[in-house]
Amino acid sequence: MSIAIPALSSVSGVDPTAYLQALTGAGSVGAGSAAGSTSGADFASVLSSVDSLQATQSNAQDLAVKAVTGDLDDVHDYTVAASEASLALELTAAVRNKAVDAFTEIMRMQA
Repeated sequence: MSIAIPALSSVSGVDPTAYLQALTGAGSVGAGSAAGSTSGADFASVLSSVDSLQATQSNAQDLAVKAVTGDLDDVHDYTVAASEASLALELTAAVRNKAVDAFTEIMRMQA
């Protein structure tokens, strides 16, 4: 028995690649710029990604309340929203952990 899992972008319009790039700032630093130079726009895109994560979690929570009260016609919508929110949170936590590990490694090299 196989279950087809739709792509995240087809479920809610979220592009996982763009989401990951916004969280990490990948693709925004030019080839000729220094590795440590970033702009305020990069930080703003990270903050907007965190806001997107919060909106995704809020949507899942609203659908959960509707499912419990019986106002939701299709429980599948809640299941998809909860899975999407969980995946986005795991991705954000993984990126944060890698950033902390990188910072720790840099501090270790300076000592």
